[in-house]
Amino acid sequence: MPSKAHQPALICPGCGSRFAADERFCPDCRLPLVFDEPEGERAQPVSERHDWARKVKPQLSEGELVKVAWARNQTEGEFIQGLLLEEGVPSMLRRSAGFDVPDFLAAGPRDVMVPMSGVDAAREILLQTETIGAAPSPRPVRPGRLLAGLLLALALGALVVWLISLAVH
Repeated sequence: MPSKAHQPALICPGCGSRFAADERFCPDCRLPLVFDEPEGERAQPVSERHDWARKVKPQLSEGELVKVAWARNQTEGEFIQGLLLEEGVPSMLRRSAGFDVPDFLAAGPRDVMVPMSGVDAAREILLQTETIGAAPSPRPVRPGRLLAGLLLALALGALVVWLISLAVH
């Protein structure tokens, strides 16, 4: 059995803190610790996606998804996601209901969804950055109301044309 002097140190893959060999989990990140590699054996740099996954706090990633914000388009939604990720809150974007925009387009409003355990943290972050409340959430258009409005406008237009034709004769 190797002595404690020869045992490699354990590090947290999330925050990079070092711990004694008898520890198993990082008290801050709650991630399992891994063996530290000697300088000559360092692995390849992690991908951007892997680096993003390291930022997520596991305690904020549990539960059903809940809408916490609304974005006018894909780019604004990704900006909000970046703000949340910097604080460890995982999130995803979903097209807002009632808007028929093809998936391959970045246009159209998006809902920013976070797990139930991260809702309070996400709302606090978005309030601090004044992201929430900047734009009102769009109301879905009901087809019946749209048809009624168009028919009413057409009837008023026809009435105006008829009255003008009576006045001319």
